[in-house]
Amino acid sequence: QVQLVESGGGLVQPGGSLRLSCAASGFTSDYYVIGWFRQAPGKDREGVATMSMSDGSTYYSESAKGRFTISGDNAENTAYLQMNSLEFEDSGVYYCAAVIAPPGALDIIRFSGQYDYWGQGTQVTVSS
Repeated sequence: QVQLVESGGGLVQPGGSLRLSCAASGFTSDYYVIGWFRQAPGKDREGVATMSMSDGSTYYSESAKGRFTISGDNAENTAYLQMNSLEFEDSGVYYCAAVIAPPGALDIIRFSGQYDYWGQGTQVTVSS
């Protein structure tokens, strides 16, 4: 019943920006965590950023830190990933994922395998 739908991907030049959206439905409260992951062809999936929709805490990968910002609109059950200063290495399919979790749980979850729900992915291509 829970569904996640990503949008906002596209083609962008190095140094450019994109804003990804993850619309969630089926949650009955704000007690869940959203994670953004990406996967480039031939590479393992990697975590990018996560946030708790209940307490607002965030966690970023080292590559995302300082360039990307994860945020959420609780009223709309939507999470965002603002990506600035994009680099070639940022290219890949970006997925949002979610797991039901209470406040204070983000530091335990981070990029672990605990996410139960996944979106379909949206392609981000950084190219000159």
